[in-house]
Amino acid sequence: MIIESRLHHDYSNDEGSPPLTSSKTIRLFVSDVNDNPPAFVQQYYSAYISENNKPGTSICSVSANDPDWRQNGTVPYSLVASEVNGVAVSSFLSINGDTGVIHAVRSFDYEQFRNLTVKVVARDNGSPPLSSNVTVKVFITDENDNSPHILYLDPGGKFLMTEMVPKATLSGSLVSKVITVDADFGQNAWLSYQIVKSSGPGLFTIGLHSGEIKTQRDISESYNMKQTLVILVKDNGQPSLSMTCAVNLLISDNLSEVPELKDMTYEDNNSKLTSYLIIALVCVFTFFLTFIILIVKVKFCHKRKPRLLFDGAVAVPSAYLPLNYADVDGAGTLCSSYNYDTYLTTGSRTSDFKFVSSYHENTLPSKNKLGF
Repeated sequence: MIIESRLHHDYSNDEGSPPLTSSKTIRLFVSDVNDNPPAFVQQYYSAYISENNKPGTSICSVSANDPDWRQNGTVPYSLVASEVNGVAVSSFLSINGDTGVIHAVRSFDYEQFRNLTVKVVARDNGSPPLSSNVTVKVFITDENDNSPHILYLDPGGKFLMTEMVPKATLSGSLVSKVITVDADFGQNAWLSYQIVKSSGPGLFTIGLHSGEIKTQRDISESYNMKQTLVILVKDNGQPSLSMTCAVNLLISDNLSEVPELKDMTYEDNNSKLTSYLIIALVCVFTFFLTFIILIVKVKFCHKRKPRLLFDGAVAVPSAYLPLNYADVDGAGTLCSSYNYDTYLTTGSRTSDFKFVSSYHENTLPSKNKLGF
């Protein structure tokens, strides 16, 4: 830093006439000392960001001033190391060291945590460096990203309720209540209820915001034992999210009158199981029928296959056959014995014979055929 100053020397004792004076300009150089810490513009910063944000989204910016000169007045920014729910704050936020802009490192979920507090430090480049810090609180705003959740669930995980309604129940009586929660906040969690389908129209009604199911008319013996209601549960978010649940109301005074209670509760599961069994039986029957067809086809082809009469076989007379028949045992591909009718050639006195026809031993003629 430079300071200019002029010094005037008055020689009033000069006896000259007129008196004379002189002056001289002196330039002083004053060096800067880092004696001022950075000062933030605000004492406290707060910022808001919607959940399900994109990583890298800008949240807010901080600013600090330092009246020192040159590097003594240069102020970089950084986050003070800390943890949020046991996780390092650097996993959630980052800051630009030159501009002081704070960015989101990842997407936030309002249902996990709703705000986080960090500290930003501004430290100049003097020697020794001076610093100051400020608190930044980031508030995460809710979005309607959760559907209503029914607390009553059957063992199969389906939204199904079953309630008993005594006979002769009067109009306006409370018979059941749908208990629902929504993980969202504010108007996103305001729920409304509506009956969208009923097996007995006009018999039951449900509270718009309470979820209480009441009778709209007196119950009589003329109504079916099983009444089914399909209820729509909708939140007040934009856009609105909803879900449905089924409520089975059994008009009876005791369970002994409802022998099919279990079947009604799990009728969907039983229907699927029946379908699977039918498919399995059809597959088994088809396989068995195919197997039978193949066996018949192989048998038929085997019967039509040409048979060799004999291969090196010797005709040996059988003691059980008439004199003019010869018994030949099957050989090679022949699996049974065949009998052949023999006769001598015309004019032959030798024992040569030739085969005329073949007979299976079970089909021998009852009368001898002599061919001489």
